[in-house]
Order: sequence, then C-alpha cells, then structure tokens
Amino acid sequence: MKKLNFSLLLFFSAITSHYVRGHCQVPCGIYGDQNRFEQMLEDQSTIEKASKVINELSGKKDPQSQNQLTRWVSTKEVHATAIQKTIADYFMAQRIKASDPKYQEKLSKAHSVIVAAMKCKQTIDPQSSASLKASILSFHKAYEGKKK
Repeated sequence: MKKLNFSLLLFFSAITSHYVRGHCQVPCGIYGDQNRFEQMLEDQSTIEKASKVINELSGKKDPQSQNQLTRWVSTKEVHATAIQKTIADYFMAQRIKASDPKYQEKLSKAHSVIVAAMKCKQTIDPQSSASLKASILSFHKAYEGKKK
C-alpha cells in the first residue's frame, strides 16, 4: 500500500510540476511584475526555437528525429500554456484592477497575449512567435508605461 501511495504522489507531482512557477494568489509581495514579463519573454524565445526545430525535424523519419520532434512539440505547448497562465493567474486575477484608469487598455493587451500564445500552439509559423513577442512587449508598455 505504501508503494501505491508513493506512486500516486509521484504521479501527481509530475503532472502538476509545471504549475509550481505560478503564483499562489496570496498577497505576499514576493513575486514582481518585471520577473513575470521576463519569464514570458523567455517562454516566447523557447517557443520560437521549438518552432524552428520542429520545422527542421518534420521531414525526417528516423526514430531519434521523431522522438525529438515529439519532445519539441510538447515543449512548445508547455511554454505557450505557461504564458497564458501567467496572464490569467497573475496579471488578470491579481494585478489589473478595474479601478485603474488604463483598465480597458491593459485588459485588451493582456487578452492579445493569451490569443497570440494560443496561435503559437496551433502553428509553427515564425510569424506567430514574433507576434507573441510583440504582444508581450505591447502589454508590458501598457502595463508599466515604459518599453522593455
């Protein structure tokens, strides 16, 4: 029975591990806005690289290439989802306030990031990851009133 409990714990830890970097929604003040923007840009860079490698590997039929292709597709999905979760769970749930005079603009820009990340999941077109980066930077500018 202990082996089964450990196995279940290990399984649930594995499937939820990518949620660890999200914020707990307790007003602790530990996480900073700038760090979230930097993480989203890092995720976008990973998506950009993944799309490039997927294009390179897609024509190869050997098992190693197919294995790497699968892993890069998965990586691209994980990073796009991470961006969506950061926008939804951190910015929209906690940081963008309805009382803010720039509420509509910030909300619109945040939504654009979520949509751009979704499009990165749907395609490997380099323009999709470029649009995602532009959306993140546009949201950053609207959110903080400055350029990255």
